[in-house]
Amino acid sequence: MSEAVWLRVDHWIEDTLLPPDPALASALAASDAAGLRAINVAPNQGKLLMLLAMIRGARRILEIGTLGGYSTIWLARALPEDGRLVTLEFDPHHAEVARANIAHAGLADRVEVRVGPARTTLAAMIAAGEAPFDFVFIDADKPGNPHYLEAALALSHPGTVIVADNVVRDGRAADPANTDESVVGIRRFMEMVAAEPRLVATAVQTVGSKGYDGFALALVV
Repeated sequence: MSEAVWLRVDHWIEDTLLPPDPALASALAASDAAGLRAINVAPNQGKLLMLLAMIRGARRILEIGTLGGYSTIWLARALPEDGRLVTLEFDPHHAEVARANIAHAGLADRVEVRVGPARTTLAAMIAAGEAPFDFVFIDADKPGNPHYLEAALALSHPGTVIVADNVVRDGRAADPANTDESVVGIRRFMEMVAAEPRLVATAVQTVGSKGYDGFALALVV
């Protein structure tokens, strides 16, 4: 199978199951115009995140890694009107773009963008005794994944769903000889998930418009 086939199938899925969405299209266009890298989740993956959060019945969502707010919009749409999403972004420029995109999507009332190093923000949230989240999406710097998992567990409760993106990286994550810091961070994250008695988890390989990658899915029990 070639990447052209993966791309064609992704487009077919999107054309069949994802009707045109001006708010999401605008978010992508605004992010591109602002110079943000096109590393957001694919549309069908964004809708998967929304469906997973809806299935969970999430009322509080934590996102680690905002970028331009594309996945944030998908996740926030899963919330009830009184739900809350907290998303963490390191780069102030990214956060500014994301806030505008989120507001344009009509979701500013239920989304808070917090700016700064995620490790620092998460530590402050834990120290403040912030209420636990029902759903956590980890999609930030991969060397930080082990720390983000620890923080997610500290901010969770039984029933919390944790999703981590980009855990395959073209198959490099399965190569123990690969010492790239992102790959090492992912492998350590997966090892921690496997060793954590509070988690039931799996991971799924994906192909499509974003290439060959995958995500991990875990449930706090």
